[in-house]
Amino acid sequence: MSRNRTLCSLLALISFGAFVEPAGAQSQPNILMILVDDLGYGDLSSYGAKDLKTPSIDALMAAGVRMDRFYANCPVCSPTRAALLSGRYQDLVGVPGVIRTHDRASWGFLDPKAPLITDVLKTAGYRTALIGKWHLGLNSPNTPNERGFDHFHGWLGDMMDDYYQHMRHRIRYMRRQNELIKPKGHATDLFTQWSIDYLEQSRSDTKPFFLYLAYNAPHTPIQPPAEWLAKVKDREQGIGERRAKLVALIEHLDDGIGKVIAALKANGQYENTLILFTSDNGGQLNVGASNGPWRSGKTHVYDGGLRVPFCAVWPGKIQPGTNVAVRALTMDLYPTMAEAAGADFEHAIDGRSILPSLLGKTQTLAQRSEVFTWLQRGKKKALILGNWKIVLDRPKEQSRFELYNLEDDPQEATDLALANPDKLAELIKLMKAFDAKAEQVDWRRPSQSKK
Repeated sequence: MSRNRTLCSLLALISFGAFVEPAGAQSQPNILMILVDDLGYGDLSSYGAKDLKTPSIDALMAAGVRMDRFYANCPVCSPTRAALLSGRYQDLVGVPGVIRTHDRASWGFLDPKAPLITDVLKTAGYRTALIGKWHLGLNSPNTPNERGFDHFHGWLGDMMDDYYQHMRHRIRYMRRQNELIKPKGHATDLFTQWSIDYLEQSRSDTKPFFLYLAYNAPHTPIQPPAEWLAKVKDREQGIGERRAKLVALIEHLDDGIGKVIAALKANGQYENTLILFTSDNGGQLNVGASNGPWRSGKTHVYDGGLRVPFCAVWPGKIQPGTNVAVRALTMDLYPTMAEAAGADFEHAIDGRSILPSLLGKTQTLAQRSEVFTWLQRGKKKALILGNWKIVLDRPKEQSRFELYNLEDDPQEATDLALANPDKLAELIKLMKAFDAKAEQVDWRRPSQSKK
């Protein structure tokens, strides 16, 4: 009898415990967050570009839900990345401007105490990886491995001076974990291949992964591989040199994204992966970018600098070919990813989950004032409340806000400030309240003077 009981116990252990995959590995999705750099709203063929072909990103748009009212938190790089990873307005975690190599030109220090999405997901059992551009700190304590990424293979700094040489101000910022590396090849190709390698290595792991894939492209320098530029010139007769180079850089980026998605499918990971795609800000107009119908571009707080392409794909969960009219910001992706992962947290954030909307459910979101700022020798500001938007885009040249009704005038062509003083005053009051809160947060890194 004792022997039979032992056998039964062993069979029960095999059936219900030791040889069963953890529930989390079955129920939690992998998460692939793709962030591209300076991609304009009008620079995808699925968003209306006529001289550009982006079949891989277009396929993602068709395979999931698209949001045409998605806004970057800031019209430049570092602040939007801080908002993405913290779920907070960038000013409130110490990154109101661009973090750069030299103190005199650096405008942020990510709060070391701010809980990042990596912390939340790791608590829920995820492995975390960043491949590509970090741009939230060059030194301890703000390096990727210190801020919750188990694996880092990419670029610490801001822009590259050369996509092949991988240097900035004659300093090499390419790393694998904390080790300086000197890889050969175009940065886009490197980030693509490193992502494919990571996905391949993840096949046998029972834990879900969070892969944050942050390409430098199509940020300046506009430096596509020669064969991609030649292909664009052959196809688009009469295209100008400036535009041809940007189109080629974007098409090369699109091809890399396609290879990463193909790897997901080949590995059997695609069906259980939530894929999010967007840009950190609008396109840079003086290098040939298009922001579609929206006014202005990168570095400006009109919609051309803030409104960016967005889609989410989750096979079997998100209905393909859908569109959601909800307005959302980059910081909303933090709680969205956490909810998809079943990851709880108690700390306060400013973002709110849009997962129900992405899944096609009716979601009633309370109206909020949505703030956009950029600090660099003066503070550019914008605030949206409902259909109304105030803009202070040239702080050195003028001291007053402009006022626009985005429903009637989405191109921000007619300033209604003088005609609507009450509405203007209401939004300015909200902006001042935000500024008072932001001014309590020191954005200087330890090496900078705290005057």
